[in-house]
Amino acid sequence: MSQASTTETSWLPRDQFQRLIDVLQNDGYEVIGPVVRNAAIVYDRIDSVDQLPAGWSDRQQPATYRIEPTGHSRWFHFNAGPDSWKKFLFPSRQSLGGARLTNDGWQFESPPSEPEVKYAFLGVRACDLAAIKIQDRVFLSDQFTDPVYARLRQSALIIAVECSTAAPTCFCTSMDTGPECGGGFDLALTETETGFCVRSGSQAGTELVAALRLQPADDASQQQASQQTAAVRQSVTKQLDTQDIHDLLLDHLEHPRWDDVAQRCLSCANCTLVCPTCFCSTVEEVSDLDRTDVSRIRQWDSCFNPEFGYTASGTVRQSTRSRYRQWLTHKLATWHDQFGTSGCVGCGRCITWCPVGIDLVEEVAAIRHSVQGAGGDDASN
Repeated sequence: MSQASTTETSWLPRDQFQRLIDVLQNDGYEVIGPVVRNAAIVYDRIDSVDQLPAGWSDRQQPATYRIEPTGHSRWFHFNAGPDSWKKFLFPSRQSLGGARLTNDGWQFESPPSEPEVKYAFLGVRACDLAAIKIQDRVFLSDQFTDPVYARLRQSALIIAVECSTAAPTCFCTSMDTGPECGGGFDLALTETETGFCVRSGSQAGTELVAALRLQPADDASQQQASQQTAAVRQSVTKQLDTQDIHDLLLDHLEHPRWDDVAQRCLSCANCTLVCPTCFCSTVEEVSDLDRTDVSRIRQWDSCFNPEFGYTASGTVRQSTRSRYRQWLTHKLATWHDQFGTSGCVGCGRCITWCPVGIDLVEEVAAIRHSVQGAGGDDASN
């Protein structure tokens, strides 16, 4: 796992980028990077730079996602898409073990203690570095460590890429998660027209730079990279006011805005599926037809699923209003109580991929505006 360190900035020419992939594969890593598939930029296994989305970017608005040509050959000039790295470290469907009936009785099986694959993530953005850190807090830092997540995470190598563009749905600057990559990576790359400025953030990253035999980046390249990242920061226009957001939401659980959003929300769970930090899951036992082979399967779930809150007395949250309120207040308020951090990294995926374009930034702002306009009292009183 990554630990920050300070090293000089190296230079990786664009025409030598394939060497990076080759070195990673020779070290036994399965390289995961961005590819164009089904009219979207998603993350999948890559073996060649030819699979990267050269010349493609995306256009995002609430409920809108389109990829479009850029007219240049950059590989990482796009924003957070429908995928996140969560699906590799916390798979959407995962066996937790099982049991098999034999002549000697039931034999129980546990998941393997060693990872079946070790990943090298290529193209991780600053907001997703923050998301991985949050999931580390959920799955690794409490009394009970998740063994599936732990074995995948501890073997993963993270190669971040600084953002070169920002979508109107991005608000990472409000959450202090980007666009600069501040830590949590093994290598951080900044793409320019001719190559990449490379920073190491761990011993593994330093060893990778040495294996690539990279030369120091010149001052002009470093200045260009710095100016590019600064320009992206300036272009992030969406802002979430996080001041006292915990108390703002929890003190106004009966605010009429919850009814307003419930009229629009489809309770489809898209926001939780694309969110890089949501971790709700359910476990079921699946058997074969003769019931001699049983597997325990964990799969993603969502607080928008009525069955997720089901107890012996019935569904806890019976309305869309209550389910949306649960999601937003947990993400922005009680996550602080539970984990000491916000559950939102400002990537904007939930805004882009909501079919009706619900914008959590606007929802919080509406509650804040009405409360402040009412002199601090709940507008529903």
